[in-house]
Amino acid sequence: MEISSLLSGLAAGIVIGLIARILVPSMQPIGCLLTIFIGIVGAAGGLAISVGFGWDNSFWLTFITQVVLATVLVALVASLFRKSSD
Repeated sequence: MEISSLLSGLAAGIVIGLIARILVPSMQPIGCLLTIFIGIVGAAGGLAISVGFGWDNSFWLTFITQVVLATVLVALVASLFRKSSD
């Protein structure tokens, strides 16, 4: 794996994590690093789902899958942190 692949994956994770955090309609008690990590996981998971369904040739279907997965993950993780802090 090349350094450019790692950097582009990190950049995609940042963008997808930020979009997912904007789409979740409440205050999230999670930090920036956790948001980036969730974005990276969402990007990788969304890519795996896209490859599984044969959508990997379509940028937009893959991107939408990644954003939806990251949004669900942000909502789940934020709810876990919210309940543990009460």
